Amino acid sequence: MRVVPTLSWALADPAEALDARLVPLLAAIRAKASLAAAVADRGMSYRSAWGLLRDYQHKLGTPLVKLERGRGARLAPAGEKLLAAHRWATQRLERILPALAVELGSPAWRELGIRAAKLTVSASHDLVLAALRDALPAAAGLSLDVAFMGSLHALQQFAEGRSELAGFHVPIGAHAAGELAPFRRFLRARRDRLIRVVDRDQGFMLPRGNPARVHGFRDLARTRLRFVNRQRGSGTRLLIDRLISDEGLEASSLIGYANEEFTHPAVAATVASGAADAGFGLRAAAAEYGLVFVPRVRERYYLAVRASALATPAVVRLIDVLQGPIFARVAGTLPGYRREAAGTVVGVEALGA
Repeated sequence: MRVVPTLSWALADPAEALDARLVPLLAAIRAKASLAAAVADRGMSYRSAWGLLRDYQHKLGTPLVKLERGRGARLAPAGEKLLAAHRWATQRLERILPALAVELGSPAWRELGIRAAKLTVSASHDLVLAALRDALPAAAGLSLDVAFMGSLHALQQFAEGRSELAGFHVPIGAHAAGELAPFRRFLRARRDRLIRVVDRDQGFMLPRGNPARVHGFRDLARTRLRFVNRQRGSGTRLLIDRLISDEGLEASSLIGYANEEFTHPAVAATVASGAADAGFGLRAAAAEYGLVFVPRVRERYYLAVRASALATPAVVRLIDVLQGPIFARVAGTLPGYRREAAGTVVGVEALGA
């Protein structure tokens, strides 16, 4: 018997599954620009659709759809954001579905008498790492318990022994001591090692066509575009602040600087929904939402690990996975990533080299 995962959404607090009709209805409204045409497409009554939208406006505290007399219907920013998130999650699930499907019975690693390994990872948000966590098949005998947070918070948890690995990223070729100091203060050259994962592109995420011709933060300030930022303590926020300073700007000159999101897809979804005019993040996240990407920085993503843990079965398996076909397949589906030297172990002194 083969079982496969499906995608569904739920309210977080209080926990309540979203009505399965809601997202398809939003998609139909976006395509038809008319509630009447959308309900006909979905086989619903107008009254049922209207009641569904009214109930979720009350539950969410914001409208999902805007209805205007004589102008049909269109998605409100919250509706656009939910639909964009659903599209991104669906595409991601389709990519990893073959690896997630499970044949019930004993996994290969059990049949061989191998004990399943598990690693706890505190990590700056990364699409490849998230996809790898989800794609690891039972046959690998390895699972990653990943908690996404800012780079500095991840390294702090690692330094305090609360996680076995810490994922973080630094610009390639960054030699300034001040730029690397926030990362290096949590690492010890004799105690720790770094596992290379990927090199990746970061830059501006903008609406199609880049109508404002944005190439730098000075352009955002000049055109008064609404910016959506990353949270304080994240590696991307440190990068953003450094680029703003390099352009001779004050953070206060950017509209929306205080508007924070916690992941790259959340930033992309905010721009795609029209709630912001520009964001900064991964090329892969921009591609998922059909946004223009203007590259600014190439950076390297590492996993920090204790030198004493390199010979443990779990870390050995992780390095094997990073150097093998599973990771090659995962990384190959996402634009803006390079996996050359993935799984290579280097010293802390490699930062900035």
